[in-house]
Amino acid sequence: MTALRILSIGPGVTVQDQGRPGYIAQGLSRGGAADVLALAEGAALLRQSAGLAALEMAGFGGCFSADAPLRIALTGAPMKATIDGVAVEWNASHTLPAGAVLQIGGAQAGVYGYLSVGGGIDVPKVLGARATHLAAGIGAVLQAGQVLPIGGDGGGPVGMALDVADRFNGGPARVLASLQTALFADADLTRFAQTEFRRDTRANRQGVRLVPQGGGFGLSAGQSILSEIITPGDIQIPGDGAPYILLPEAQTTGGYPRIGTVIPADLPRLAQTPAGAALRLSFVTLDEALDAQRKYLQSIAALPRLCAPRLRDPALMGDLLSYQLISGMITGVEDI
Repeated sequence: MTALRILSIGPGVTVQDQGRPGYIAQGLSRGGAADVLALAEGAALLRQSAGLAALEMAGFGGCFSADAPLRIALTGAPMKATIDGVAVEWNASHTLPAGAVLQIGGAQAGVYGYLSVGGGIDVPKVLGARATHLAAGIGAVLQAGQVLPIGGDGGGPVGMALDVADRFNGGPARVLASLQTALFADADLTRFAQTEFRRDTRANRQGVRLVPQGGGFGLSAGQSILSEIITPGDIQIPGDGAPYILLPEAQTTGGYPRIGTVIPADLPRLAQTPAGAALRLSFVTLDEALDAQRKYLQSIAALPRLCAPRLRDPALMGDLLSYQLISGMITGVEDI
């Protein structure tokens, strides 16, 4: 079986897939990739299922090699990447030759980069998924020296690229009213929608803290409510008044009031917003949220059709002389 060897690695690299739905009643949140759109982009570039596991790199990648040729795709937060010292394109698929060294540096924008491989990372499944869930103690961050098994690759194209809209520097996100939205004063809801937030340095796979310009938010009748079910995207308001947006490894119940819920289509942007970047949150109706979700799912389904052969820089093509660059231009017969 093909294996991926970890030569060196950043402090927050884990194996992730689409997570474990169906266990919230047992106290286990879905987990999975912080940016599920990046998983789908990698799968599209490799022409394989988006359900296969990949490496999620939180802020920094590492150095990797394989014992056999491997198809790879690099998506999510852009990071500087090289194969045996030669720069390779992000949001693209490549061949990693046997024994070659893939080096992935720090994030140049965003937070989470993804290394997808042909056949997927084939670590054992736990409760139906391969995703690491740090909060629940399922799996762990990866370490140098580990060897990761790779599943069977049915083959497919490499040298493909995908144009990706910027979701790595903050921006707007849409919010749907939640169970406690009506408990907040109208003036606070208006101010919330008009406030520019900055992503705090305090963030992980459980959630992201936002720092508001001006004062915080809260309920006039106090901050405690009955503990009830919560989901990724919920915006909790703890005692300090700074919103906290929950991500895939959030707890399954909570007692802080929720001013709203970020719609699923905008969660990749929230997860990828780097520390210090600005965010604006605006309320939408249920119909608008459903329409946005429908378009989001349609855009994911369209990803394979949007992948195109990437343009290669001749200066970086070590095998340039093997290409037939001119054909049929002249006959070799002099016209008189």
